[in-house]
Amino acid sequence: MTREKTALCLWFKDGAEDAARFYCDLFPDSEIHAVNAAPSDWPGGKKGDVLTIDLTLLGRPVMAMNGNHDDSFTNAISLQVFTETQEETDRYWDALLGETGSPMACSWLTDRFGLRWQVVPHVLMDGLGHDDPAVRERVNMAMMQMVKIDHAAIEAAIAG
Repeated sequence: MTREKTALCLWFKDGAEDAARFYCDLFPDSEIHAVNAAPSDWPGGKKGDVLTIDLTLLGRPVMAMNGNHDDSFTNAISLQVFTETQEETDRYWDALLGETGSPMACSWLTDRFGLRWQVVPHVLMDGLGHDDPAVRERVNMAMMQMVKIDHAAIEAAIAG
């Protein structure tokens, strides 16, 4: 387990190990450190079932946990992954969306495990944080028309 001051805990209904393996295969600087079995029966399973997974996700400590089947992720929390190129945006977007994910406006999506993500190009953040309020407005208006972010369209909005 990490000795960091804080870590993210992702509480899945079930399938935490599958999710952890998927995320670690997808993202750089990610690896599973331990898959921990339940030492006794618990409300969501039996002794010996996978209970927690200790991992690093994009360089950050995370614990994935199988929880109660009544628990699920909501829009109240999401993970952001920042990208440099359209190709990187497309790769993460397509992988996270998969066959059963749900896309949402402004670069948000829900993956097959129910976790919400925002695939955020740095160019978008640069435009939204631009010194010129007219640029910020154009970028915001462009973003509001998108589901997955189009780098070229954001660059055009920045340029005016």
